[in-house]
Amino acid sequence: MITVIENDSKRLTQAVFQITGILGMYHAELARILGVQCADIGEMASVKKFIEINTPAWQQACLLVRFYNRLYEKYSGDEVSMCHWLRRYNNEFSDSPFYLIVDKNRLLDVTCFLESDTK
Repeated sequence: MITVIENDSKRLTQAVFQITGILGMYHAELARILGVQCADIGEMASVKKFIEINTPAWQQACLLVRFYNRLYEKYSGDEVSMCHWLRRYNNEFSDSPFYLIVDKNRLLDVTCFLESDTK
């Protein structure tokens, strides 16, 4: 589980990079999820910049943390199972959750699916 203190840009940015590292995502994929440029991700990775509060990128980053925490709960922190679920084809979506999140901007849909699945 990842805990982020509300309105803390540095901690949210660090959490996002921790999540992408665990889930095996590239910086370019994170840029697509957050709706920012790859250069912005590079600056964040080198701690020259943080995700700005109350921006669309901030909202997506908070949603990414929410998604990760639901996935973590579902698989009791088993990173291999988490990565497998993320990248394998899902009949419910007719695609893999990974591609929906990165290529189709459906992070909210996948998060809501996980939340309904864990209740």
